[in-house]
Amino acid sequence: MHEEVQAPLYITMHASDNVAIVANNGGLPAGTVFPSGLVLREQVPQGHKVALTDLAEGSAVRRYNVPIGFALKDIPAGSWVHERLLKMPDARALDNLPIATVKPEPLPPLEGYTFEGFRNRDGSVGTRNIMAITQTVQCVAGVTSFAVQRIKAELLPRFPNVDDVVALEHGYGCGVAIDAPDAVIPIRTLRNISLNPNFGGEVMVVSLGCEKLQPERLLPPGTIALVDERDAAGKLDVVCLQDDTHVGFMSMVEAIVRQAGQHLERLNARKRETVPASELVVGVQCGGSDAFSGVTANPAVGFCTDLLVRAGASVMFSETTEVRDGIDQLTSRATTPEVAVAMIREMAWYDAYLQRGGADRSANTTPGNKKGGLSNIVEKAMGSIVKSGSAPISGVLAPGEKLKQKGLTYAATPASDFICGTLQLAAGMNLHVFTTGRGTPYGLAPVPVIKVATRSDLARRWHDLMDINAGTIADGSASIEEVGWQLFRLMLDVASGRKKTWSEQWKLHNALVLFNPAPVT
Repeated sequence: MHEEVQAPLYITMHASDNVAIVANNGGLPAGTVFPSGLVLREQVPQGHKVALTDLAEGSAVRRYNVPIGFALKDIPAGSWVHERLLKMPDARALDNLPIATVKPEPLPPLEGYTFEGFRNRDGSVGTRNIMAITQTVQCVAGVTSFAVQRIKAELLPRFPNVDDVVALEHGYGCGVAIDAPDAVIPIRTLRNISLNPNFGGEVMVVSLGCEKLQPERLLPPGTIALVDERDAAGKLDVVCLQDDTHVGFMSMVEAIVRQAGQHLERLNARKRETVPASELVVGVQCGGSDAFSGVTANPAVGFCTDLLVRAGASVMFSETTEVRDGIDQLTSRATTPEVAVAMIREMAWYDAYLQRGGADRSANTTPGNKKGGLSNIVEKAMGSIVKSGSAPISGVLAPGEKLKQKGLTYAATPASDFICGTLQLAAGMNLHVFTTGRGTPYGLAPVPVIKVATRSDLARRWHDLMDINAGTIADGSASIEEVGWQLFRLMLDVASGRKKTWSEQWKLHNALVLFNPAPVT
């Protein structure tokens, strides 16, 4: 039986584009003739750009109807257009931007969609029922990990309504300038992660004793007013390994296991109940991106983002360096001038942060991104922004802050997969969507991660790691809208516990990585 040969195919994003990407698996050889009559002058890999017209030296190379670069020499039609032929445009200045100029007609409400979630005392809703153990410092990670394995083996089987036990391990807590102004970012990040909706309001802390990030500094009185786990004397539930009561390693472990039992008892009493889709708090992110990310998966996520906003849910998009080059698109979509100014403030802060480190925005694009057809950060940014859909942007979060409103929010984070996911956890997300073209086994223990493949070949090869194949959009067998609806319905099933994502099934969990722009001492 012979495999069907796909006709030569390229994809453009806008009628004004003068380059397109080659869609065929394995790319296409020199001499290939497209239905338009265009002839390839050289071999072009899948996802890479081909010139649709003759491009003169210095002329703008347009994709998404945006100049993604300027030709460093004459480029004849049919040529492979790659990063070495392009001069990257300068970053858009942060002044004279369009401020809240786009005023779309309100999208019709999307009603009647629900999921089965866990209601919390503070009004939030969890999609999982997980016991989390917060750690004040990396020093305790080994002991806590040992104790968690004991808890899972000996206690967890007795509490069938509890999904998992996780240790919130991180690399912070000591050897840092804890009083530096930017130290507020990692501290509030860890504080807010401890209060994630999927943890049911149960707060337990393991401390070493001598660290700079003391439990009372991490979770001071009043920060968890509706989720207060202090005893009658006002003392937070802390196991301190340096306490004199601990004689030997197993004494420490037993103390952690004993305290965990009390939290498991309370978590086990919780039951799923029907809640509206408006209780979803979704973080969207992309990683291991390729040229198809902005063609298939991210547009489908953007369509789904609009569905979620119409349903009254909360959606966060992030990755500062990956949207920085589209700042004018974002400020124009702000609901108010104040929201636009807040976005500009976060972008300016990050520009200064990169400058202090001697880096610039061009450092974002990885070797894998380039191999997948993304020439530079401008092209990558245009494909990344479409995850945000078309809804108005109604809020902005600084790194580590907690989300307090519905609708579409720009949550400022670095583009690092692990740091972005960690900060979205702190913001309160209860469900994560992650698109990838090159492929990544990324996952997070505290929330389900739905993985969306940009290409059918990746979905085929990584069939037990990808949850949705958006490559069907490029293949022509599904539309952006159809894949967007597929993702929306899968979200409701995953949030309800009716389905597990592949990362949950395999327990593929990346470590939490706190963003710490403050000095290390």
